[in-house]
Amino acid sequence: MIDARGYSCPMPVVMVQKEVKKNAPQMLEVLVDDRCAVENVSRFAGGAGYQVSVEDKGADFLLTLRK
Repeated sequence: MIDARGYSCPMPVVMVQKEVKKNAPQMLEVLVDDRCAVENVSRFAGGAGYQVSVEDKGADFLLTLRK
């Protein structure tokens, strides 16, 4: 789980990129609090071969990335 709440873009994407490069997880959850981060992380994840689902948690968004 990556908690990227409080970070503005591009930091959430950078955090996800590092995790994907380091561990190549089959599933990764990312918590963000900014719609721009949802779009940018989703775009990166899709390009890296992940399916992305987004759950609106009110003030936050939970992205689940799956290979």
